[in-house]
Amino acid sequence: MESVVPGAAAEPDFPVIILSGLSGAGKSTALKVFEDLGFVSVDGLPPDVIPEFVDLFRRQKEVYHRGLTLGLDVRHSDFTAKWEQTRGILAESGVEPRVVFIEAGENVLRRRYAATRRPHPLEQGVGLDRALVEERRLLAPVRDLAELVIDTSDYSIHDLRRTLQEKWNFLQDKCYGLHVYLVTFGFKHGVPTDADLVFDLRFLPNPYFEKSLRSLTGRDKAVSDFVLRSPEGGEYLEKQLDFLHYVLPCYAREGRYRLTVAIGCTGGRHRSVAVAEAVFDSLRQAEYSVFLEHRHLDLE
Repeated sequence: MESVVPGAAAEPDFPVIILSGLSGAGKSTALKVFEDLGFVSVDGLPPDVIPEFVDLFRRQKEVYHRGLTLGLDVRHSDFTAKWEQTRGILAESGVEPRVVFIEAGENVLRRRYAATRRPHPLEQGVGLDRALVEERRLLAPVRDLAELVIDTSDYSIHDLRRTLQEKWNFLQDKCYGLHVYLVTFGFKHGVPTDADLVFDLRFLPNPYFEKSLRSLTGRDKAVSDFVLRSPEGGEYLEKQLDFLHYVLPCYAREGRYRLTVAIGCTGGRHRSVAVAEAVFDSLRQAEYSVFLEHRHLDLE
């Protein structure tokens, strides 16, 4: 169950996300989601050091990363006062952090702590029930500012991932969502063990049997034309692209961040390379984050 504050501000060039919530509700999982999406994620920070982190990473953002996600640690003394002071400093520097708050019902949190047998961060000299109440009180000012509040009481890890993806449009652009790895290979050298999808192109016309094309590869225009302009090659490429453009958004909605697509022919030099190059161009034009590796191109 989640709620979004109406009228959320437009996302700045360098998003700063304050990730907070009740211990045991899923904050660590949420931090990993942001990290997988290209953010620098740091947990356990006292509020008063946040401006220094923001300033440091803002100056390097164009080179190294997409944004910054900071997990608050409620255990530091004078938490509430320091949080208000931090907000003021950030506002003066023109930074408006987006706040995400993760919570769950107290009965659920009790069960989770019983299952993990880990102590609550505030459970020092007091029982778990008292620690849960105190943490909720301390974090109330942060929760009040949250644009997104997620109750994970009935959530799995995958539910939390999907919610973060679906509710934050600036995290949904394809370049920072699903990463597609295209790998060409030769069946005689072995199928890649890291492949999620494997396509066998050994039914297509083989340039190897054309003397003028044998020494070339699928990256050469002559070979590419031979493969892709044949009736079988042209029709196959069209169907291959239709399939990928349909299935990739489905994988992304399920919270996948990496998908390895292996495209093979006999030797991994001609047919698979020609098709993969065309697939790569199509996915790149569709603004997917796509990478291409010709694994057996230089093998005989």
